[in-house]
Amino acid sequence: MPAAEIQLLPSAASGDAALVAGLTELVNQVYAVAEEGLWAEGAARTTTGEMAGLIAAGEIAVARVSGEIAGGVRVRRPAGGEGEFGMLVSAPGHRGSGVGRELVRFAEDLSRDRGLGVMRLELLVPRGRRHPGKVFLEEWYTRRGYRLSGTRDVADGHPHLAPLLATPCDIHVYRKPLTTG
Repeated sequence: MPAAEIQLLPSAASGDAALVAGLTELVNQVYAVAEEGLWAEGAARTTTGEMAGLIAAGEIAVARVSGEIAGGVRVRRPAGGEGEFGMLVSAPGHRGSGVGRELVRFAEDLSRDRGLGVMRLELLVPRGRRHPGKVFLEEWYTRRGYRLSGTRDVADGHPHLAPLLATPCDIHVYRKPLTTG
C-alpha cells in the first residue's frame, strides 16, 4: 500500500461541502463501531457544522492514500500549553496499514513544532466495565508512550455530551512527553 500523505487542512477547506460531509460521515461511522453501546440511539460523534468549524479553525489533518482520504485527526492547543489530539479515525479499508500511527506521529510533530512539550488525549470509557474497543485503544496508546494521568466524569469536562450517553462514562486522560532526539 502506498504511503499516506498527511496535511493539516487549510481553513478554506471548511467551505468544501463534500469534504466536510465525507469527513463527518467517516468519523461517525468509525465511532459508531468503536464506541458501540456507549451512546444513546441516534447520537452522532460529530456534525457537519462542527466539522466545518474545526476545519476553519485549522484543527483537522487528513491522511490520503492515492488521493483517497484514509483517515483523520483533530490537533489542537488547548489552554495550558499542551498539545492535544482527538477524533482519530482510520477508514475501514485502511485499518492496520499504519495510517492511525502516522496521524498520531503527525499530531505529535506538529505540537512539538509549536513548542509544546506534552501531548495529551482523552479516551471515553464506560464506568464499571471494560469495553473491548477501549481496552484495545488503551493498550495501543500505551505502546506509543502515553500514560494515564487522570480520570474524570464526562459531565465535568464535556457537560454537553453527558445527556447523549447510554451508560455512565468517564474520561481517561493520557499524556506523553514530546522529547526531541
